Amino acid sequence: MGKCRYFAGLIVSLAVLFFSSLSLAEVRPASLFSDHAVLQRDAKLPVWGTASPGEKVTVTFCGRSASTLADTDGNWAVMLPPQKPGGPFEMTITGTSTITIKDILVGDVWFCSGQSNMAWVVANSQNAQQEIASASNDRIRQFQTSIASAEQPLKKIQGIWLVCAPNTVGRFSATAYFFAKNLQVEIGVPIGIINSSAGGTRIEVWMSRPALEKIPELKPTLNAYDAQCDAYKKAVSEYNEKLKVWQQECENAKAAGTALPEKPAAPRPVLNANSYAALYNGVVAPFVQFPIRGVLWYQGESNAGSGYFYRKLFSGLITDWRSAWKQDFPFLFVQLPNISAPFDGSQESGWAELRESQLMALKIPKTAMAVTIDIGEANNIHPSNKQDVGKRLALAALGTVYYRRIPYSGPIYAGMSSEKGKIRIKFNHVDGGLVAKDSSTLKGFAIAGADRKFVIAQARIENDTVLVWSDEIPSPVAVRYAWANNPICNLYNKAGLPASPFRTDDWPVSTINSR
Repeated sequence: MGKCRYFAGLIVSLAVLFFSSLSLAEVRPASLFSDHAVLQRDAKLPVWGTASPGEKVTVTFCGRSASTLADTDGNWAVMLPPQKPGGPFEMTITGTSTITIKDILVGDVWFCSGQSNMAWVVANSQNAQQEIASASNDRIRQFQTSIASAEQPLKKIQGIWLVCAPNTVGRFSATAYFFAKNLQVEIGVPIGIINSSAGGTRIEVWMSRPALEKIPELKPTLNAYDAQCDAYKKAVSEYNEKLKVWQQECENAKAAGTALPEKPAAPRPVLNANSYAALYNGVVAPFVQFPIRGVLWYQGESNAGSGYFYRKLFSGLITDWRSAWKQDFPFLFVQLPNISAPFDGSQESGWAELRESQLMALKIPKTAMAVTIDIGEANNIHPSNKQDVGKRLALAALGTVYYRRIPYSGPIYAGMSSEKGKIRIKFNHVDGGLVAKDSSTLKGFAIAGADRKFVIAQARIENDTVLVWSDEIPSPVAVRYAWANNPICNLYNKAGLPASPFRTDDWPVSTINSR
């Protein structure tokens, strides 16, 4: 009986070794290159994966092939020529084994990132049942990443492509899906959305360590974080030594028939989803080889306590990602919506200050912003109307990326002038004219004199400008519009798009010293 068990165990062991060696020999592409993938059109196409060291790998796609040898670590990569939009196509990857990837489309791929309002799924959005039932456009696909924090930039990608259909779309990022839905019918090419987002995350976790180190104000906290990491590594080393002692003590106690000693407590890890650069390393860095059409970004809620400083962080992230991809791609983003109790007038507001930092990012080339100051919810940090968010992002893309001659932005502050106790505000993106939505009176303007005390102002549309005044302020010097967490405001253009909140002054704000 013992010999039977021995030979049975030997056979199992040999089988494990045999199949393990087979799995090592099998050529495997990165998970981006799997059934239902969308690949970026009109760009050189890198394809990569793993195989046995030294194994010859050949990739064939749309009648073109490229070959290479896997390196000593088993990694391989080839470069295929650009492809025009279309599909479905098949890709074959051949080594000692052959893999056929089916139903591949070539179109435009958008990398969609941020915190919970980007992660928010269609199933939790308004009119979810209706949206899910009508979702049957197989030219829209989502790649859902598996969120992972990491101390160093990773190369391996975890995720799966899903075709838009009633049984899948409920899991799609709602913002990204409604963007793709509006965009795809207009441009007529397949749309791939890569959903790499995580709720409750600050912008700092989405930036690379080198990018963070370029911001002098972060040096003290980066040093403190490094000290925590060093202390953790030391604690792990000490814990491992304690564990060896404990294991010996357990053996001694068992031999003596005495109670086992208490196991030493493991040190608490420092790394988490909000550690500096953690999600850049885990779920951004693995994608930077993959060509994309552009980025969608919806984040800022977790940084509202440092809204003024966000301007440095946000511009730093845009530069960081473009450098990592080696692409000067379009970067489209959502300005934070309204939240909390409605407020008439101007108030100290971290949300208003962060919105201003987002507005300032429009100075960076190839950026565009979707204003959402009118579609938030007072008591919900996750407003359910993601349809309009996606639609406005799609308009921004059509107007700035695909060069359609359409209104794609609400009015944006462009300057001011003083006129006999009043201030005249000029705008870009008036698109047919300015209107006070659902009212004969403009709301949301406040005005101040040299004492910097704002009062609710009267405002009147004159041609493509707004004249602002108050009898309480005979010599005004500054105007603010929609400057509150949840401002009562109603300035739009005739295209139906809301004006961005703004201020004409540069006076110190509540978060100026917050990091």
